[in-house]
Amino acid sequence: MSAELFILILLVITAVGFDFTNGFHDTGNAMATSIATGALKPKTAVALSAVLNLVGGFLSVEVAVTVTTSVLKIQEKSGGLIAGIDAQKAMFIIFAGLIGGILWNLLTWLLGLPSSSSHALFGGLIGAGLAAIGTGGINWDGLVVKVIIPALLSPLIAGAVAAIGTLGIYTLSRKVSAEKQNKGFRWGQVATASLVSLAHGTGDAQKTMGVIALALIAHGSLSDAQIEAHGLPVWIIVLCAGAIALGTYIGGWRIIRTLGKGLVEIDAPQGMAAQASAAAIILTSSNLGMALSTTHVATGSIIGTGVGKPGSTVRWSVAGRMAAGWLITLPCAAAGGAVSYYLGHLIGGVAGAIVIFLVLVALASYIYYRAQQQKVGADNVNADWDENSKGSGSESTASGKKSKVPTA
Repeated sequence: MSAELFILILLVITAVGFDFTNGFHDTGNAMATSIATGALKPKTAVALSAVLNLVGGFLSVEVAVTVTTSVLKIQEKSGGLIAGIDAQKAMFIIFAGLIGGILWNLLTWLLGLPSSSSHALFGGLIGAGLAAIGTGGINWDGLVVKVIIPALLSPLIAGAVAAIGTLGIYTLSRKVSAEKQNKGFRWGQVATASLVSLAHGTGDAQKTMGVIALALIAHGSLSDAQIEAHGLPVWIIVLCAGAIALGTYIGGWRIIRTLGKGLVEIDAPQGMAAQASAAAIILTSSNLGMALSTTHVATGSIIGTGVGKPGSTVRWSVAGRMAAGWLITLPCAAAGGAVSYYLGHLIGGVAGAIVIFLVLVALASYIYYRAQQQKVGADNVNADWDENSKGSGSESTASGKKSKVPTA
């Protein structure tokens, strides 16, 4: 087996790992409000979301194409790699970028902080690209148009749409008792949450498909012309859709808790409005090939429902911590990607690839170990939120005794 093929195999394994973390990191985007209002039982919610994420992965490849062309500048428009970049160096850039993205996903999951998996991935790739090539290795125009501008606008648009929708719902149903409202709108939540899960699959699964396709292009196993003529290879679609579905089924309970309980004490009408607005925006952006953050959209929608419901309270301190997390996601993931590239490049070849892969496994294992010290699961995800904990944990009686439950 050649060195390039070995590195490619490790890269694909790592990409699937990123897709898996994307699944459990972003489950809350679709299901947090349905779980919080009791529209769906926690384990039923994540199972339904997993199935629909799997289906969504087969519906579109527009975002995958965006990832291959709009972040890194490692290939010429006419085909082939740019001058000064060989196949091994190009694959190291992608490999290191994935590692930066995975580590940021795991760290924010540990903290229960709903950050963007998409921006973690892009940040990792940008950092590795800057370390390897410099500023000329980044497609700044594509990054601004397809990633940064949508990142800034999407939570604001989602919040406005959800606020208007929530106000309309409560205005039209003001003569209906709260009990009947919750009962009826919970059915609506099931439908809209399902739509968000489907939309998530059409967007986020595509990003990892694009990364693998970019690695195959760098290796010489695939070309832009083949993608344009025949689409992505089926095995990439199956692998990525399956990985994100499995990650979703595992359930990112820590982040589900923050979105469902930390921002707004949400009722079923609000949950339906949030999910409907999020699904509409995510599906529209996927169709346009914009690599939108579903986390930004979902969070903006949930905050919008708090603004739109008369008398509702938004925990702006929690929202502020989340916004701060969004701002540092790109640079922090970029730092991880850059350090990974420097380490792998310093050692070089297969040995360098193995070393940075083992570092990833070791750090991921440690983060998982830390998470088990304050475990959040289906049994305590809806425990009362204690804002005074400020990240150290809140008292929960979900299992009949007090225990620490992490909060964002």
